[in-house]
Amino acid sequence: MKSIGFIVNPIAGMGGRVGLKGTDGLAEEARQRGALPLAPARGQKGLIPLRNFESELQIFTPAKEMGEAEAKREGFAPTVIGRHTTGETGAADTRYAAKEMVQQGVELILFAGGDGTARDIYSAIGEKVPVIGIPAGVKIHSPVFAQTAQKAGELAKLFLAGQLHHFDLAEVLDIDEEAYRNGQVKTRLHGYLNVPVERLRMQNRKSGTPLTEKVSQNSIALDIIDNMAKGVMYLVGPGSTTRPIMENLGLPCTLLGVDLVMDGQLIAADATEKTILKATKQRNFKIIVTPIGGQGYIFGRGNHQLSHRVLRLAGKENIIVIATREKLIRLRGEPLLVDTGDISVDQMLGGYIRVTTGYKQQMITRVR
Repeated sequence: MKSIGFIVNPIAGMGGRVGLKGTDGLAEEARQRGALPLAPARGQKGLIPLRNFESELQIFTPAKEMGEAEAKREGFAPTVIGRHTTGETGAADTRYAAKEMVQQGVELILFAGGDGTARDIYSAIGEKVPVIGIPAGVKIHSPVFAQTAQKAGELAKLFLAGQLHHFDLAEVLDIDEEAYRNGQVKTRLHGYLNVPVERLRMQNRKSGTPLTEKVSQNSIALDIIDNMAKGVMYLVGPGSTTRPIMENLGLPCTLLGVDLVMDGQLIAADATEKTILKATKQRNFKIIVTPIGGQGYIFGRGNHQLSHRVLRLAGKENIIVIATREKLIRLRGEPLLVDTGDISVDQMLGGYIRVTTGYKQQMITRVR
């Protein structure tokens, strides 16, 4: 009988679509803004590839929405551990559950959350047991997560089948959320977790932006501005590559949020999903995004305001991807990635897309 631990941080990711850029300490405010839980559904997706192991797999999980409910919905009969019963959950519940799983002798821990959840897992168990993160948070900078929930489950399946042999230590990175909400990125290394070495399913670490790319970013911004159409609303996504667009327009910029611009005027700063859906109703609009450096995600990481509902309304033809050539080169031939939480929208975005890399310069890049 194989055994794994399964933890869901039910509030992970709630802050993204309502513009909070993180949920640490702000779960109630996120709910008041209309946020709904996202992590439980993602956690459940991570269990789907394990269905065939039902008879030979023992799952240890905390009660209710921290894993028990999702496991039962996938047909498993989990062993409930930990102290959580129901209601508000916190970091202490995650740490307590992870420690108890190690004491129970689990071979692997599968967890759904973001960088904060990874930090809690690390502080509880260190490098004692291999882990695989199911991406469900607003911030996912640590390379301890699979590319999607489905791929996290596939990795767990390979592990249980004895077909996953290579593991290594990967950084647990997290940022100061208060500084992040004020447009500053202060990343801290908290430690290391033991994760699979499998480049087709695990995501890379986010990389920074060299100063030499600043000129290229500015030329991209000038190309975008020269091609902006009158009466069309532009949703300018987060990132240092999109920032020069706002700077050249002479508009304030939300570095880590989504700004709405039309005819050279700022319509809304740091817009939530709700604001975007209202502002774009029955209006032509385009979305400008840039991949996360080193990872390649254009949707599903750090821009949850651009949800699957927004993307479905926009259509692939109205998405503008911008990136310097250096940024694309650092992806080492890997495709751009999407993980919107909606398979049909991910499929809509798949295939090939034009990427603006400079003034009147474009490249064709694959999206997966």
